[in-house]
Amino acid sequence: MITRAAVVPHPPLLVPELVAGAAAETEPVRAATLAAAGKLPGPWVAVAVDDSGPATVVPPLSGTFLGYGVDVPVSLGGDGIPDPRIPLPVLITAWLREQCAAEVSRIELVPRDLPPSDCVSFGQQLASEDAGLLILGDGSTRHGLRSPGSHDERSGPFDSHVHDLMAAADTDGLLDLDPELARELGAQGRAAWQILAGVPGPWRCVSAEFFAPFGVGYHVAVWERP
Repeated sequence: MITRAAVVPHPPLLVPELVAGAAAETEPVRAATLAAAGKLPGPWVAVAVDDSGPATVVPPLSGTFLGYGVDVPVSLGGDGIPDPRIPLPVLITAWLREQCAAEVSRIELVPRDLPPSDCVSFGQQLASEDAGLLILGDGSTRHGLRSPGSHDERSGPFDSHVHDLMAAADTDGLLDLDPELARELGAQGRAAWQILAGVPGPWRCVSAEFFAPFGVGYHVAVWERP
């Protein structure tokens, strides 16, 4: 049974070598993410949203962040030649695994438009896993003038609401998130968060934090069974 879950973002800026000029500015979200992932029991089952989904990624697997500017090799185990085509959430999971000296049993990639009902079914299927659950997903990409997308005044209230739901371990509230609004705001983590909400509780939140460097919202939380 899954007894603990960690919600983390998966931006390239988590890797210090990729943001040499902004390492200090990105350190808070990096430290929080590593702390949350480090609280998970092993092995990890990771769930993330990616356009390549649905797909299941299993070790051994090696990759590199070369496509993001610096050749930082990472691995889910094994010594194979790094594949530059590996999706970003898989690269970040491998990086977190190495930083936390953890084991990853598999990574489940799901499409960003996965309906809430399918997210619930997916979460229910994961419930019996004897693993730590790593949920990877970013919030809105439209916070202010520094954001990758144009500023949207709905981003602040949206991510503030998500943060409150994470802090309360409010699964019903997470399942009520509007997929269309999340899509408009660039919050691709919606489906992964709703998969977590589909894992039967009860849950309580151990910690919940929110960051928005460079105009993108990043949620970090740890849930456990009381």
